[in-house]
Amino acid sequence: MTEEDIEKENAAITNAYKHLLKVSYTTLSTEDKKLIRKAFEVALDAHKTQRRKSGEAYIFHPIAVAKIVAEEIGLDATSIAAALLHDVVEDSDDYGINDIEQLFGETVARIVDGLTKISSLSKEKDMDVSLQAENFRKMLLTLNDDVRVIIIKMADRLHNMQTMDAMRPDKQVKIASETLYIYAPLAHRIGLYNIKTDLEDLALKYTEPEVYNDILTKIKESKEEQDLYIEQFSDVIRKSLDKEDFTYTIKGRPKSIFSIRRKMLNQGVTFDEVYDKFAIRIIYESDDYNEKFLAWKIYSIVTDHFRPNPLRLRDWISSPKGTGYEALHITVMGPKGNWVEVQIRSERMNEIAEKGYAAHYKYKQQDEKEDNLESWINRLQEALENPTMNAVDFVEQFKLNLYSQEIFVFTPKGELKSLPKGATSLDFAFHIHTEVGMHTRGARVNNKLVPLSHELKSGDQVEVVTSSSAKPNANWLNYATTARARAKIKSALREDRKLVGEEGKEILRRKLKQLKITLNESSVNDLVRHFNLKTSLDLFYRVGIGSIDNIMLKDFASSRTNVLMSFFKNKITRKQSISKEELEKDEITSNFDSLVFGKEQEKLDYKISNCCNPIPGDDVFGFLTVSEGIKVHKHNCPNALSLQSNYAYRIMIAKWIDSTQQDYATEITISGIDQLGLVSDITAVISNNMHVNMKSLSFETDDGLFSGKIKLVVKNKAILKRILEKLKKINGIDKVSRI
Repeated sequence: MTEEDIEKENAAITNAYKHLLKVSYTTLSTEDKKLIRKAFEVALDAHKTQRRKSGEAYIFHPIAVAKIVAEEIGLDATSIAAALLHDVVEDSDDYGINDIEQLFGETVARIVDGLTKISSLSKEKDMDVSLQAENFRKMLLTLNDDVRVIIIKMADRLHNMQTMDAMRPDKQVKIASETLYIYAPLAHRIGLYNIKTDLEDLALKYTEPEVYNDILTKIKESKEEQDLYIEQFSDVIRKSLDKEDFTYTIKGRPKSIFSIRRKMLNQGVTFDEVYDKFAIRIIYESDDYNEKFLAWKIYSIVTDHFRPNPLRLRDWISSPKGTGYEALHITVMGPKGNWVEVQIRSERMNEIAEKGYAAHYKYKQQDEKEDNLESWINRLQEALENPTMNAVDFVEQFKLNLYSQEIFVFTPKGELKSLPKGATSLDFAFHIHTEVGMHTRGARVNNKLVPLSHELKSGDQVEVVTSSSAKPNANWLNYATTARARAKIKSALREDRKLVGEEGKEILRRKLKQLKITLNESSVNDLVRHFNLKTSLDLFYRVGIGSIDNIMLKDFASSRTNVLMSFFKNKITRKQSISKEELEKDEITSNFDSLVFGKEQEKLDYKISNCCNPIPGDDVFGFLTVSEGIKVHKHNCPNALSLQSNYAYRIMIAKWIDSTQQDYATEITISGIDQLGLVSDITAVISNNMHVNMKSLSFETDDGLFSGKIKLVVKNKAILKRILEKLKKINGIDKVSRI
């Protein structure tokens, strides 16, 4: 770099630092500014020789993270200083955690230490089991130390997502998948809604770039028209609010790209068919006493002008979300027959929605009971510290509970409890207390006795019936839906199984002795194989409960001498019994393989995954399984995020290079208005295409509407796409989609 370039860069760094101080959500005292200045100088020194992949000085990254923490999340000077220092210990040999503590005190050091530990987790070497899931568990453990660790990590992830263009494509997909899989749901749960939205949109940009760019282009094309519509809609409301002397602001905003994409998938519609692509937000001034009254008054004004959809009313003022979110949401029929979502919030509610954790504690009263976020963190801590729970299972369960909608139920004494939608009476029992859950016999809902599997609804009053003799059994896992309840049940069953297994081991030792067989590692492995079990504990447990008896053990003993002979015989028999279909498939795979893997574009053996059934032309990746070799998945497969996030080291780059010789099965659904000759029109379109073979066709009609499924064999995605487009043009057909 020339001296002129260095001067320009130094000026840009100084301006970025000054801007950080200006945009702080909290009022900074002189002491605060000194603390932030000191942190900036240490970070500048620690990163002086570092540059990011984009080529810019590394110091811009911690300043940007601190700016997100200060402006968008609204944390205090301590957090801003910690954000500036978040990479110092990890990236510099000159500063250790003890140095940070001496310079900035115990709190800043604790936060920086937590961030350093999280960062170092992602750099550990990959192993046979998923370290990534275990890393997420360890990362979440820092919530209990100081929730600010996770919040600053969110800001760090957001800035990394904003500046990811310089990375390799496979790295982009891995980081974006991780973001969608765990960081965005976690941001949602902590109440960082703006950051959650940004993370989702940026992740979609890299996981499905074509979809992202297509929706972004369509939003830009319709922006002028939408802005005009929002203005016309708002004008009607403003006149009435002004008459009532409200002090307010009205904001119109388009829905996020990710939420539009989700609606398109969930409802099976195109971009143009998504009915509420934008929302109106009314933010009003109010004192604490009149806050709720004024919200419902504004609701009344809006519904005087526009007819509401009664199924789309969401009252999160009377019963706030577990994240602390409060608002009234209504969907009304606006001009020109368009649905519009209207969100009604006081300034206090809006700050909590915008800033999450920080604003929540700004408004929290001293005499307030333990808040929802704190109680959620305490419950999470129990699950995290369960050492017997599989890390991947934990992350999957945890993720389900992050985005889940809530219901509100009452205890017999009238206390209000929040549970995830779909929760059962057994979930409620474990929510009250672990011991209550462990000894549940049944439950009464609204004074009626119900089974443990009974799904609760908002407004239910629930009483748990307990017994000292009751204990969890395997069926309980079919009744419980929450991560807390399932973790406790699995732990109890595991302990029970272990005790029975210990007894079973001693019983097995005695029985084998009578058969002149010694219980050792070799004999146990033989027994596990003989009875088609997975582990030695499965074997001991079955002996303990009596499902493996004396007769079965005698059969094992008599066959043991012929094990080696049987092994070779089975191997030969298996080779001879390979079907003609399998041979043909092998021949096709070896001669006409159209899929290649890795940078070297190697041709390897693979299997097509059943969960997404990719065909030539689909964007795909290979996943190295433990027992079935390489399985090929589509990039938008329902399991893709989980695989790419938890098992990134098993992901293989894959692409189609030739698909002229091989046929692939796929299935499409079709629906619309029933009319004479429709089936023949559909079959004509398919049969007229010489590269498509129809395997089966089934249709159902109901009150003038029809729906059907068609199984096709095609050469590649381009041919399938052409067929779908032709089918859509048939008169009477409403929707055509590939399963």
